[in-house]
Amino acid sequence: MSQPPFLHVAVAVPLSTTFDYRAPPDAPLPPVGSRVRVPFGRRQETGIVLRHSANSDLAPERLKASSTALDGAALLEADDLWLLRFTSDYYHHPIGEVMAAALPAMLRRGKPLRGDSERLAPIAGKGVDIDALARRAPKQAELYALLEERGALAVDEIAQRLPHWRRYASALADKGLVRFETTAAVDAADTPAVRPGPVLNADQAAAVAAVEKSGGFGTFVLDGVTGSGKTEVYLKLIESTLARGRQVLVLVPEIGLTPQLVSRFEARLGFRPAALHSSLADGERLRAWRRAHGGKAAILVGTRSAVFTPMPNLGLVIVDEEHDHSFKQQEGLRYSARDLAIVRAKRRDVPVVLGSATPTLEVLKHCDDGSYERLALPKRAGGAEPPVLRLIDQNRYASRDGVSGPLLDALDKHLGDGGQALLFLNRRGFAPTLICTSCGYVAECHRCDARMTVHAANGELRCHHCGARRPIESECPRCTGNLKPLGEGTERLEQLLTSAYPERRIVRIDSDSVQAKGALADALELAASGEADILVGTQMLSKGHHFRRLTLVGVINADQGLFGSDFRSDERLAQSIVQVAGRAGREERRGEVLIQTSYPEHPFWQRLFDAGYAGVAADALAERRATGWPPYAHIGLVRASAHRRHDALACLAFARRYVEGIGGLEVFGPIDAPMARRAGRHRAQLLLRSGDRRALHGALGNLRPALEGAKVSRRARWSIDVDPVQLF
Repeated sequence: MSQPPFLHVAVAVPLSTTFDYRAPPDAPLPPVGSRVRVPFGRRQETGIVLRHSANSDLAPERLKASSTALDGAALLEADDLWLLRFTSDYYHHPIGEVMAAALPAMLRRGKPLRGDSERLAPIAGKGVDIDALARRAPKQAELYALLEERGALAVDEIAQRLPHWRRYASALADKGLVRFETTAAVDAADTPAVRPGPVLNADQAAAVAAVEKSGGFGTFVLDGVTGSGKTEVYLKLIESTLARGRQVLVLVPEIGLTPQLVSRFEARLGFRPAALHSSLADGERLRAWRRAHGGKAAILVGTRSAVFTPMPNLGLVIVDEEHDHSFKQQEGLRYSARDLAIVRAKRRDVPVVLGSATPTLEVLKHCDDGSYERLALPKRAGGAEPPVLRLIDQNRYASRDGVSGPLLDALDKHLGDGGQALLFLNRRGFAPTLICTSCGYVAECHRCDARMTVHAANGELRCHHCGARRPIESECPRCTGNLKPLGEGTERLEQLLTSAYPERRIVRIDSDSVQAKGALADALELAASGEADILVGTQMLSKGHHFRRLTLVGVINADQGLFGSDFRSDERLAQSIVQVAGRAGREERRGEVLIQTSYPEHPFWQRLFDAGYAGVAADALAERRATGWPPYAHIGLVRASAHRRHDALACLAFARRYVEGIGGLEVFGPIDAPMARRAGRHRAQLLLRSGDRRALHGALGNLRPALEGAKVSRRARWSIDVDPVQLF
C-alpha cells in the first residue's frame, strides 16, 4: 500500500514557512487550495493546502495528521494561489498570514462556504396603509414598501439598502406584517438589464475604444479632470465586459465611495453589484465573496482586500482614484491593492483601468516610459466649467475660529444664491492643542510623543495615535493658569457655522461623526441630495463624490503640507487641493474655491495656479530623478518597536549588519521614528534604497528569515514595508 501524500499547509502565523501534515485519516485527500483544520501547538488552526508531496523534510513519525478537511473542492484555484504567493514574495510577508488576509473572517474561522440563507418576506393579504405607516414610522414603511415591490429579500441585500434594518423588521414582525425565512443558500446569477446612458463625448469614446481594442492585458490610465465623466467610461467598459459573460472587479479607496458607486451601477445595469468592505457584517462579506467566487456576481465593488477575491470569469479590473493612499495597507500585510490589481490583471490577461484626476508620480512615470497608456479626459462632461481658484492671505484678513472674512462673505453669497458650500479641514476634533496662556504648558499624551486633541463636545482630550482619552483639565496642572484650545478642527468649524448660520443645515463628515453603522451613508445622502447647505469635513469628502448643488469650497488650513518632511509632500498637497476643489461647480453653475494660506508667495501656489497638477507633478518628478527617490529608485522600510528604546534599535542594528555591503544597496539608519514613542512603545526605522529592484528584494528576502531566527528580534515587534507610502 502506497504511503499517503503529505500536505504542505499555510497556517496564519508570523513565520515564513509552510508546515507539513499527514492527510486526514480515513478521508478523501484534501485538494490543493482547500482548507483543513490542523493541530498547531496546543490549538487547532485553519490552514490552506498549498501542495501535495510524497516526501517531507521531517520523519513521517514526527508529522501530525491534519484533523479535518473543511472543503470538498478547492476554495482557491491556481490563479488565486499564484497571486497570494506573489504577494508573499514581493512584500516579504509570511504566506500563511497572506492566505488569511485573503479570506473572509468566517472562512478563516472554519465556517462552511455555504450555509443557510436568511430572508425577510412580506405576509400577504394584510392591506397595509403605507402612507399612514410612513407618518408614524417612516423607516418601517420604507422597508415594507421595498418588500412589497420586490418580494422576499436576502438579509444582506436589505442591509445594503437600509442600515439598521433589523430594528424596523422586528417592529414589522411584531405587527404580523413580515416574517423571517431560512432556506438553503442558493446564489442567483446577476442578470444585466442595461439602461442607456448619455452619449459619450469624443474623449470618453476614444478612451473606451482604446481599452476595448487591447483584447487582453494592458494598463490604461484614465487621467481625467474632476467631473470629466470617468464613471461613464467605466460603465461603457463594464457593459461590454458583461455582454461577453465576464466579471468585473472595481476597487475603491474608501467605504464612503462604495454606496454611491453601487447605486449608480445598479441604476444603469439593472442589478445591484456585490460589495465588499469592512463595515459589512461577517455574514454579508461571506455571501458577497461566495457569489464572486462562484461566478454569480457579475460585478464586485470593494475596498483594498477585495483584490484577492476569486473571480473565475474575470474580464476587467478598474481601480478608481488610484492615487489614494488608502489602497496601501499600513498594518500587518503591507500591500498595495492598486499594484496587486495590475499584477492580477496581467496574470489573467485582462485590461486594468486606473482612474484619477491626480495620478501618482509612479503611474505618470510608467506613462512616460510607455508601459502604461494614458487616456486623457481634459474637459468636464456636459460643458461644466472648471472652478475658479483664489488664495486668501491670512496675514491680511482677520479670522474667526479659523475662517477668514472673505471666506465668510463668499459663504453668504453662495448660500444666498441657492448653492451649497464645503469647508475642508483635514483635522478632526475641536482643536489640535490645549495650551496654558500663562506658562505655555501643552496637554500631551502620556503614551505618545504627541499632543492631545481637544474634543469639546465630549469634554475630552484624545490622542489620535493611540486612542488614549482623559477629561479636559479645568486649569493648568503646572501653574493653575487658564487653558485655551489652540487651532481649529472640524468640530470647531461646525460650532462656528451653527452659530453663524442657525437657519442652515450643517453636516460634519469625519471619522468621529460617522462611527455608527450607516451614519456615513446617511450623511453623504444629505450632501448629495442637497438637503445639507454646508458640509464640513476631512479628506473623506475630498474624493469621488458628486454634489450637484455644491458651488463653493473653502480650504481652511492649506499650509499643513507646504513644509512636510516626506519627499511626497508636494505631490500629496497638490492631490488634496485638486481633489477637493473638484467637488465645486460640477453642473450648471461655475464653482469657486478659496484657499486660506499664510504663505501666499510660496512657489508651490504659483506653480499650481499656473500649470495645475500636471505642472506640480512634472517638477516633483524632475526633483525625484535628481535626488534618486521613487519612482527613480526602490525603497523598503524596516520598522521596529519595543518597550525599551535599546531593544528596537538593537533589532534594526542587526538588520543593518545583515544587509550592509550588498552591491547597489544604500542603508540609512537605524534612527528613531519621527514619532519616537507611540502607545507606550519606542519606535525606530531602517531605510533601504536601491536603483535595482532585484538588489532590494534580494536583501529583504534574506533578511526576513534572519530576523525570524535572531534572538535580538524577539524583544521587539518588527515589520518590513516594501514601497512604503509613509516614511514619517
